Amino acid sequence: MAATGHDVVMHTLLTPVRVAYRGLVWLANSPRTLMLSYSILILVCAVLYRIFEPDVSFGDALWWAVVTASTVGYGDISPETWQARVMAALLISIMVLIVVPLITAHFASKLIVDTDAFRHEEQEELKHNLRTVRALLESLAEREGVTLPDSAAPPEAPSDRSDTYRPRW
Repeated sequence: MAATGHDVVMHTLLTPVRVAYRGLVWLANSPRTLMLSYSILILVCAVLYRIFEPDVSFGDALWWAVVTASTVGYGDISPETWQARVMAALLISIMVLIVVPLITAHFASKLIVDTDAFRHEEQEELKHNLRTVRALLESLAEREGVTLPDSAAPPEAPSDRSDTYRPRW
């Protein structure tokens, strides 16, 4: 089946979303990569802030980035140029919409681990044991002359029921 123009357009539009999603999953699956990306974000914003606000030292720019990223915003240092203000809005948005939820999701997933869940090896052992029990049951039934119902077949309806519904009034 040939791809239509609509399919090509949708694929083109959705590719960046898929790449961003995969990147977020990659970040969220490791606290190390999450903290590394957070640190890089802070450093990049500090460097850009220093470039956009030339009268600010790098130490103050780093302080501004940390305070802005944490959404505390003491107000002792605030952006004056439009470029720095746009960057501040982006930094706050990234932290509130992406980084904080990823950190929260990571910790929540660690708290909600089902310790009663079977490991793969345990599941395989259970399946093997069930097959063995089924084989033993079938051989015993054959020896005793008993017919076993097929476990994969649906159960038959009781004989007092018909296939059509009749209300009892």
